[in-house]
Amino acid sequence: MILDTLANADRYAALNPRFRAAFDFLRRSDLSALPLGRVDIDGPLYAMIAKGSGRTPMEALMETHDHYIDIHHVLSGCETIGWKARPDLGPATAETDTRTDVAFYHDKPEAWTTVSPGMIAIHFPEDAHMPMLSGGEVHKVVVKVPVE
Repeated sequence: MILDTLANADRYAALNPRFRAAFDFLRRSDLSALPLGRVDIDGPLYAMIAKGSGRTPMEALMETHDHYIDIHHVLSGCETIGWKARPDLGPATAETDTRTDVAFYHDKPEAWTTVSPGMIAIHFPEDAHMPMLSGGEVHKVVVKVPVE
């Protein structure tokens, strides 16, 4: 997992050939005006725009992805994300949904990060995460970067 500001994102561009396009998308000035849901960026690179009330840890599950890296970027509000190393997880609640590339777990996070506007949180397949934790409304973008 990487937690940093979008201003420093180019430091991580070499980690995946699609990171530069993902970071360029996140720097768009019109992100807040994009409709909720999926926005295609370039080939298999896409973003999910979400806005809604945050959850409590009791309402949320840990999640993992096999084929995509998540880049979380908060537009407004403040989000807490729980984290746990994937090898330390118990069994999944069900097999990975191949359509959505997500598996869920009842585990509790081992660490917590706070993501405010202007920040990015990058979660790789080895990072289980519990997103969208907040006591208020969160407007965010998650760029889905294929693992290459």
